[in-house]
Amino acid sequence: MTAIELVGVSKVYRRYGGRHFSTLKSALLQRSILRDLQPSETFPALKEVSFSVPKGSTYGVIGRNGSGKSTALKLVAGITKPTSGTVRVDGRISALIELGAGFHPEISGRENVFINGIMLGLTKREIRERFDEIVDFAELRDFIDAPVKTYSSGMYMRLGFAVAIHVNPDVLLVDEVLAVGDEGFTHKCLDKFAEFRRRGKTILLVTHSLNLVERFCDEALWLDSGVARALGDPKRVVGAYLTKVEESEEQELATATARAVEAASRQEPGSPAPAGTPGAPREALGSGAAARFKEVTDLRERHHDVSELTAHPAGPPADLFQATEGRWGSREVEITDVAFLDTKGQPTFVFHSGDSLSIRLRVRANHPTDDFVFGVGLFNVDGVCCYGTNTYLEEMNPERLAGEAEATFAIDSLDLVEGTYKLDVAVHKRDGFPYDYHRLLYTFRVKSRSRDVGIYRPRHRWTFSPNVQFRPGP
Repeated sequence: MTAIELVGVSKVYRRYGGRHFSTLKSALLQRSILRDLQPSETFPALKEVSFSVPKGSTYGVIGRNGSGKSTALKLVAGITKPTSGTVRVDGRISALIELGAGFHPEISGRENVFINGIMLGLTKREIRERFDEIVDFAELRDFIDAPVKTYSSGMYMRLGFAVAIHVNPDVLLVDEVLAVGDEGFTHKCLDKFAEFRRRGKTILLVTHSLNLVERFCDEALWLDSGVARALGDPKRVVGAYLTKVEESEEQELATATARAVEAASRQEPGSPAPAGTPGAPREALGSGAAARFKEVTDLRERHHDVSELTAHPAGPPADLFQATEGRWGSREVEITDVAFLDTKGQPTFVFHSGDSLSIRLRVRANHPTDDFVFGVGLFNVDGVCCYGTNTYLEEMNPERLAGEAEATFAIDSLDLVEGTYKLDVAVHKRDGFPYDYHRLLYTFRVKSRSRDVGIYRPRHRWTFSPNVQFRPGP
């Protein structure tokens, strides 16, 4: 038995602006509001979408913002009609879409419960029987007789959720309502969904929470720009969606990195890097170039020997510890390309916790030199150094660098938590004098299904005594 069925459903909206009708009468006299519009004047929110939800199942709909998820839910709820195609629903519907849409701000929560309940199809008697349960679920016992306009946004949404969830529908439509309260209230909502599932109710869930879809849903649908890209097993659909998201992120990061490198490369060789935010951490010099430069500078100043310093017109900015993204150095040895490589040696910008990562530097030495150091530094978006090293710190004594060359820094297991990270790369002399220093120009992203926090994700395991037990994970 099918509870919800969409067959070849399309929904077209008019774009804001362009030709418009001055009155409803003029629109009716022209017999069509959408038919004569040019394609540029319309926006297709859904395009020939078909899916069915069996009775008693939980069906998840995922996709990016603007993909048509909420439009599909509103069509099922009867809030709007399809431009083409058919929508069929069997059973009583309760929609958790626009919570509290019928609430009046000037009257009390008690009165609004009755008004909203009647709008959702309950009788006054049914509302009275469920009133205490509704108020307790919303955690508003002390405020139920206060005007709704005095409620916080969380209180307002909780009351709307509590009314809608107690309608006892055959079909429950849910649109991103798990952000209506604190963590405790969210758990109550999830428990209520689980109760609905046990009672054989049909649930159509629109959410950005992929873990929720994998945990609760029997089937899932991925919408992308109004088109159904995949449907069926939740894990398979979520996997396909994440792959597409990573491809988009890859493109965005590649574009952002190319722009940053291009902007920094416009600086003339030897020009200083821009000053940055006060108080930037000293660890932000991952390659060790600045630290060594400062040590050598202090030593020379103590000996009053400034001639060697003035012989190097190209140097780091006045306060290297506060530098933001940029590029500086003499370019006697120049970094010509930087790439993040995956396990197969292919360039990418998106990795997963535990993946291998290689940072490949291509350089060009205008003249042979026996004084060179390669350095790298990894930072999170807050500017905190996750790790920094260079070949000199690792006791690699330079002997000769000439012409075109490559250096690769390989990490067998990228044990970082999920987040966006920045990279410093540098080639400099042993005393810290920079040939070419690229500061925070390269961005990559680490993805993880684990919700741990911090920066570093160490390899670990848990052990417990026999009297500590856990339920199997999803």
